[in-house]
Amino acid sequence: MEFIQTDLPGVIVIEPKIWKDERGYFYESYNRELFRDAGIDTDFVQDNQSFSHKGALRGLHGQSNPFAQGKLVRVIQGKVMDVAVDIRKGSPTYGKHIRVELSGENFKMLWIPAGFLHGFVTLEDNTIFTYKVDKLYNKESEIGVRWNDPDFSIDWTLKQSEVILSQKDAVLPLFRDFESPF
Repeated sequence: MEFIQTDLPGVIVIEPKIWKDERGYFYESYNRELFRDAGIDTDFVQDNQSFSHKGALRGLHGQSNPFAQGKLVRVIQGKVMDVAVDIRKGSPTYGKHIRVELSGENFKMLWIPAGFLHGFVTLEDNTIFTYKVDKLYNKESEIGVRWNDPDFSIDWTLKQSEVILSQKDAVLPLFRDFESPF
């Protein structure tokens, strides 16, 4: 397993070793010891999974303390453009983002620690996205910023007319109106 630090300190791309043969493939998607050796020392408490049609955009979301979540995300089937935004006040990368294409074919995973907003858009129909989190979901601590915020200028890969949003995500605040709890 290879752990690759991104331009946002703490956000790590994980590329597992894949064993393929005539039967298909096998890989470890999580190994506590290897993750701890790479600096991801957390106890996961909840697994989540979503199924989405092409264009479904979920985000940009997070939770405030004491329920702030670290997330290990990956795609089982299909493809997404995954985004993490640094919302840690005082961080040299505050307000910056990274994008990583995750797919059922490239097997990449992304570790997003607490202090970041997270979102993704599905680039293919029938996409299955899964993530492990280190804090339980808490509705009262939900935070977020609008996906198309001009301060971020995120290239989601799809045209705005192709994006499918929830009502909740469509009315999230802009970054300039957002008060980061971190």
